[in-house]
Amino acid sequence: MKMFTWNVNGIRSIFKTTFRDWLKANNPDIVCLQEIKADFKELPEEFSQIDGYYAYFNSSSLKKGHSGVAVYTKIKPVSVETKLGIKRFDDEGRCLRLTFKDFILFNFYIPNGSRDKRDMPYKLGVYKKLFPIFKTLANKKVILIGDFNIAHTELDVFYAKQNQNNTMFTPKEREQISKLLELGYTDTFRYKYPEKKSYTWWPYWNNLRKRDIGWRIDYCFVTKSLKSLVKDVFTQKEILGSDHCPFGIIFNK
Repeated sequence: MKMFTWNVNGIRSIFKTTFRDWLKANNPDIVCLQEIKADFKELPEEFSQIDGYYAYFNSSSLKKGHSGVAVYTKIKPVSVETKLGIKRFDDEGRCLRLTFKDFILFNFYIPNGSRDKRDMPYKLGVYKKLFPIFKTLANKKVILIGDFNIAHTELDVFYAKQNQNNTMFTPKEREQISKLLELGYTDTFRYKYPEKKSYTWWPYWNNLRKRDIGWRIDYCFVTKSLKSLVKDVFTQKEILGSDHCPFGIIFNK
């Protein structure tokens, strides 16, 4: 099974450029998109009617053109949920939970926290409310995937020391990923490549992507029962259209 996560920074623009050719070339079983920035009710049919895929969307009801997530899957889920009981998080359309026959999949777009940190309490509050859910599911077959908006270790940021107090790399934020690992979840990228530097997001300015001065903030975490099925993981830095790149995971099942 091949799965991708990709923060597309606007689903309309990515459909006009890279997405269809990329989908055809990679032929994934499941694709999880974040920051679609669109009300799915207003999207043309071509966005939801892709041959071979079921499509599911969760858009922001709080602010149009803000956040939102989508999942395209060849495997039909048993159920799909858009609410986790976290008011603003739910209203901003930041999660899809798909229950399949053999596993549960969460597609997340976690709040950034804002550069000036005004939304940091909101971000940390979301993590606090998610942990009881993660703990309850730790012994099941669960995949947590998406944009978590945190770089966990110094390997995950090009300029680590210079960013110690910046949003997405503060000690409090990094602690959230550590807590998730303590619950028994595995960071699939670090599981396969413990020391490798590979980024999934680059700021738009100063040609940073071409120079590969980036951050790894997009993840796929799995519970213990799925860990042994992780065959490989990879990033596709060469795929343009967003400030993030696709991150892929191949499972042995």
